[in-house]
Amino acid sequence: MIDKEDFGSITRSRRRATITSAKSETVKLRNGAIAAASDLKSGPKARESLTKNLQLNEDSKQKCDRYDKMSCHKLQESMLSSASSFKNYRGILNWCVVMLVLSNARLFLENLLRNGILVDPIQVVSLFLKDPYSWPAACLVIVSNVFILVALYTERKLAMGSISEKVGLLIYIFNLTIILCFPMVVVLKLPSITPVGGAFALGVYTILFLKLYSYKDVNRWCRERTQAKARSLSRSLSCPSSPSASSAMQSHVSYPGNLSLRDMYYFVFAPTLCYELNFPRSESIRMGFLLRRLFEMTYFISNVLSIVFQWMVPIIRSSMKPLQEMDYSRMTERLLRLAVPNHLLWLIFFYWFFHSSMNFVAELLRFGDREFYRDWWNSETITFFWQNWNIPVHKWCLRHFYKPLLRRGAGKLLSQSAVFFASAFFHEYLVSVPLRMFRLWAFMGMMAQLPLAWFVARFLRGNYGNAAVWLSLIIGQPIAVLMYVHDYYLCNHTDYRRLG
Repeated sequence: MIDKEDFGSITRSRRRATITSAKSETVKLRNGAIAAASDLKSGPKARESLTKNLQLNEDSKQKCDRYDKMSCHKLQESMLSSASSFKNYRGILNWCVVMLVLSNARLFLENLLRNGILVDPIQVVSLFLKDPYSWPAACLVIVSNVFILVALYTERKLAMGSISEKVGLLIYIFNLTIILCFPMVVVLKLPSITPVGGAFALGVYTILFLKLYSYKDVNRWCRERTQAKARSLSRSLSCPSSPSASSAMQSHVSYPGNLSLRDMYYFVFAPTLCYELNFPRSESIRMGFLLRRLFEMTYFISNVLSIVFQWMVPIIRSSMKPLQEMDYSRMTERLLRLAVPNHLLWLIFFYWFFHSSMNFVAELLRFGDREFYRDWWNSETITFFWQNWNIPVHKWCLRHFYKPLLRRGAGKLLSQSAVFFASAFFHEYLVSVPLRMFRLWAFMGMMAQLPLAWFVARFLRGNYGNAAVWLSLIIGQPIAVLMYVHDYYLCNHTDYRRLG
């Protein structure tokens, strides 16, 4: 039996605990469980007190829950604040697209009402041919097969040991030099070649120059490996990536078994500038994919021609007089007017060439490596943009130009400057020679990327750097276009003052 004084003491203690828990509303379940275990040994009145205590705790919890549900404020940032973790701006992106479509639709309608339909199929043909019975640019492209065969013949002689490495190098230097000089002389001396036809032919020869340079390097690496008594060649000789399952099924080619016409012309037509003995290959040709790319090629090239004739040509014509009179306010206005169609043209051409056309050729040839570009649109530095917008050229520069300079002791800054210099040379080569005038606007524009890249990397970060990259693309290109067009009219049209 329990003494009455002890029982009274327990009862008063439980009552004080009940009052305290009702005021604080913070009694814990663990303590309640311990108290319950103690009160089970204390008699019926203690159990009744415990039941009331638990009931009060439950009521307090419900009151707290109701209060939490009624609360409408918490610690948080505004969605558009930089400190917010909110990232879903899809609605704003859709709004931008709608506004872009509407604004360009208005400009398109205004252009039609002012100028009428300016796209003429005869003018389109005249861009490539002055005489429908004379195809000098096409003939120039066909002649390029001679240089391909010279490179293949030289490699076969080197593989057999008929000529030394020094003689082979001299032949390659001569062959590659002629590849750049021969089409330039033909374009400059043959007036029947149009600027567009000349640019196409020079582009083909430039690509061939880069391909044959890579062909020379890789085969030389193979001979060095052979001389080191290596029994077999792995794909890592020409590309460090591991072979895929589909490429493992293909027959493995080793040096000098690659020195065949079939292997050479596959590389010439493949959408890459870097040669390999064993390219990754897809399993089959997907006809649906091929037809979609073909439709895109046809659709977007028609858009390019429409933008050039319907939108850009009238703006360029009206810009000649302000340029001749050096009216800076009107020059700025014409520049901004030209920036929109020029940038739209550049974006369409990028998609047409790097996605539609190169994927079309890759699908036909079952070429497996389809990384022709990366996410350059997210570039926060100028350097990142040039490393990711044209992957075939970037890989070639990295493999055959930048890294060899580093291995020979050149510093990174000097090597990067040399890469930009080479890129500036080819940009000027592909513009000035077809126009038959040398103004160095493209060359200076490319070399200006070096200080611009330093400035953006040093002082701009994140979204500001990305905006600077976009601004350089939108504004920089129209400036060069206006300069070249003005100089072209100045050199070739005596009545250019009446334009505009």
